[in-house]
Amino acid sequence: MNKFSSILLALLVIAAICGIGLYNSVKSAKIEVEAQYGQVENQIQRRADLIPNLVNTVKGYMQYEEKVLTEVTAARAKVAGAASPEEMAAADQELTGALGRLLAVAENYPTLKSDAHFTELMREIAGSENRIAVARRDYNNAIREYNVTVGTFPGNIVAGMMGYGPLAPFAADEAAHSVPQVAF
Repeated sequence: MNKFSSILLALLVIAAICGIGLYNSVKSAKIEVEAQYGQVENQIQRRADLIPNLVNTVKGYMQYEEKVLTEVTAARAKVAGAASPEEMAAADQELTGALGRLLAVAENYPTLKSDAHFTELMREIAGSENRIAVARRDYNNAIREYNVTVGTFPGNIVAGMMGYGPLAPFAADEAAHSVPQVAF
């Protein structure tokens, strides 16, 4: 083996080691995104698990508000059946809206608002909303880091060979961008 062959072999070994490192970086970023999405799902599921208790508590007080209770139940089912981040985001927004309508209707029932079980459930749901917000933030941070890894050189070359491309973060729906109207 001559000197040129030794240098070429050394360069190939270095390139292979760098390639393995890049592959591992891209793969690690993808795994982190999936783990953070799992946390989003976990927190949304936690909230969804609280909803049957809330609906059952409210049912006795809201005999004439069946439509609102049906909307909450249907939205919860959509969250449970979501198969992708996009479906989960849409179902979560629908559930959030249905819960908002339920709480607005609950304002008309002072005895319901004073019920200890209802109050505790509302605290739990508010805590779940905060956990969901944190999980979404962490997921979006993982998406950002992943997108930087697969979008910059030389990671973009390895990501392309692996079939990985940029991912979209959770985003607020269009209604969240407008200023809410409050009327007294």
